[in-house]
Amino acid sequence: MSSGTLYDKVWDLHRVRELPGGSTQLFIGLHLIHEVTSPQAFSAIHEKNLRVKFPKLTVATVDHIVPTSSQKRPFPDPLAEEMLTTLEKNCESHGITFHGIGSNSQGVVHVMAPELGLTQPGMTVACGDSHTSTHGAFGAIAFGIGTSQVRDVLASQTLAIKKLKVRRIWVDGVLQKGVYAKDLILHIIRHLGVKGGVGFAYEFAGPAIEKLSMEERMTICNMAIEGGARCGYINPDETTFTYLKGKEYSPKDQAWDKAIHWWKSLASDLKAKYDDEIQLDGSSIEPTVTWGITPGQGISIKEKIPNPELLPQNEQQIAIDACKYMNLEPEQPIEGTSIDVCFIGSCTNGRFSDLQEASKIVKGHTVATGIRAFVVPGSQKVAQEAKQKGIDKIFIQAGFEWREPGCSMCLAMNPDKLEGRQISASSSNRNFKGRQGSANGRTLLMSPAMVAAAAINGKVTDVRKLLQE
Repeated sequence: MSSGTLYDKVWDLHRVRELPGGSTQLFIGLHLIHEVTSPQAFSAIHEKNLRVKFPKLTVATVDHIVPTSSQKRPFPDPLAEEMLTTLEKNCESHGITFHGIGSNSQGVVHVMAPELGLTQPGMTVACGDSHTSTHGAFGAIAFGIGTSQVRDVLASQTLAIKKLKVRRIWVDGVLQKGVYAKDLILHIIRHLGVKGGVGFAYEFAGPAIEKLSMEERMTICNMAIEGGARCGYINPDETTFTYLKGKEYSPKDQAWDKAIHWWKSLASDLKAKYDDEIQLDGSSIEPTVTWGITPGQGISIKEKIPNPELLPQNEQQIAIDACKYMNLEPEQPIEGTSIDVCFIGSCTNGRFSDLQEASKIVKGHTVATGIRAFVVPGSQKVAQEAKQKGIDKIFIQAGFEWREPGCSMCLAMNPDKLEGRQISASSSNRNFKGRQGSANGRTLLMSPAMVAAAAINGKVTDVRKLLQE
């Protein structure tokens, strides 16, 4: 069993008691809520005449159902308007801080919370959203939870959960130019599999991880869940502290100095024990694209679609299904695959640096004829910074649509959807069948810069060729 890791330390600090059956009652330091998974949870506590236990530790925003073409109220979709209205009423009734539209702090929950300084090292974080693992980038332990667990956290500020094993994923080297955090995490998931992390927390470490910015680290931890891990985290360091300093909710003055001292003590010990360790070479990774129907079905830009017959027996059937669904031929190069829609955004890759890197590729080019391309900032703050730097104009002049903040086409619980058999180049996190709004729609996951390159050429393109221009 692991010991001396950040996971073990944070777990022990938040343990309330052991429960029958082997679970632990764990105190949750930050509870994030949004409009999709909270209504039923609030209804459940109202039925029992309960109040939110610690409303100051719960923070709300709206992201999944908001339209991105216009956010004028009321929304055209009456159900979306009802969900937002319900969240507003619940927050007001219980004294919960709500970062709504027009607040200048609304956005995708896993983008806006870190940029406000709400997420800090040593915290336990929970949210009714799969990609809550994002917050582990700060040295926090963050869990995505279901609606019944949202109810439990609202009512008790605790969560019943079994302790995980800890796997350290050590990444040596330095990422090549044109290779980004998205490529790294897709490579890791390909290497370990979509079920490889079941029962584990992933600790990402090593020289390649240490060189990543905070926003890149959030991309890595965001997709830990896609590798089967319940959470993923990175030990806090100077990069973490620099990002947090001066944020709205970060400690101030003498409290800041004390916080730094404590945060440093939480990092995994040099002699920490892990349940498993994996070592990878980051310098060998190339731009990576998914070709199938799981995030684990990814290949480098120079590879070909695998022949199912040559794969391990337990992978053959899903590969056959994927080729049929995606209408891709085995041993066909992924580079050059035609696309219809290009989407830059999501909690994985909708931050300022994502948009900035993509804009470098787009500048001086034009979106290919027949391609629908759009950019959705992850938050109002991201949108504001992008506009201040003129990044929005670069995209617009190239033929991209510039949208308002929201989850958008990542899961399409809003008007942004694929149509029919369209195939998208997407910077989001899931390529499941029907994920982007059409039952027959197809998704190729890649970095924002790779999406930009695809938009310009109308097909999957090695972004490194454009960087050389």
